Formats: sequence, C-alpha cells, structure tokens
Amino acid sequence: MAIGLTVNGKAVSLEAEPDTPLLWALREELELTGTKFGCGVAACGACSVHLDGKIVRSCSVALADAAGKAVTTIEGLKGDDGKLHTVQQAWIDAQVPQCGYCQSGQIMAAVALIDEVGRPSAAQIDEAMTNLCRCGTYPRIRQAILAATGQAAAGLSAKGAA
Repeated sequence: MAIGLTVNGKAVSLEAEPDTPLLWALREELELTGTKFGCGVAACGACSVHLDGKIVRSCSVALADAAGKAVTTIEGLKGDDGKLHTVQQAWIDAQVPQCGYCQSGQIMAAVALIDEVGRPSAAQIDEAMTNLCRCGTYPRIRQAILAATGQAAAGLSAKGAA
C-alpha cells in the first residue's frame, strides 16, 4: 500500500503495510538512521521525532497514522544552508553526549519543548524531558536547553557542565 507523507520537508510515498512503525519506515525505507530504536514500547524516547510539530515516539506510531502529515527527524533540523539548529549547537557546546545513542531523541524532545514553551525553566525542562539517558547526562541536557534559549544555569558554564 502506498502511504504518502512529508519527511524533512520532502514529499515521499512509501510502499509499506499500514501498521509498519514509523521508526522502521524512516530507518529502513528512507535511510534516516539518526532516529534510533531503543525499547520498541515508547518508553525510552530514542526514537522521538516531530509529527506535525508535536513530539512522538516513532516506534509506536503506525505509518498509516502519519499519512498526509509532516515528519521531522534529527536530520531535518539543520537549516537549508547546513547550519545546525540552535539546540544541536547548544548540545555540542555543552558537551552533552557520552555514548550519544539517545541524543537525537533528546534533541528532538528539547526542540519540541522550546517550540511549545519558549524559554522553559529548569523545572519545566526536568518535567518535560522524559527521554531516558543511560549515561545520566541530564544536567548537561538541562544546561544545553537553557543555553539554547539564552538562559544560563546558576553555577554551570556552557562548556563541560556536569
């Protein structure tokens, strides 16, 4: 069955079963491997993408439910000029990743939070960022989000915040 959607600003048509998880369509059919498989039950957030501007965990979204909608993956955050999204740059500046596996999902969740709230407080960040990080980089994630929104966290520098 042909299912049409827009991925990172480009119209695509995929021949797939309607119940195929969006995650697998992105990774296997479109070769957008920045979106990671973590748990398969929407618990960890490694597969987070934006669907019509809202954060979703793509392992639990059927491709048919994404039909006709706009999907943005980590690859789609860069500007047309190749410049990194503000949040991606903040992640680098704050040296957030350790293993890095969960980070594309973390970044997608952070962008969605900023799009929704604007300038979130540390408490709002802690409440909204429900993606799991086995390395425990949560303080640096918080710092990067604050930095991306022009805020500074008390007692932490942008580089190497722990």
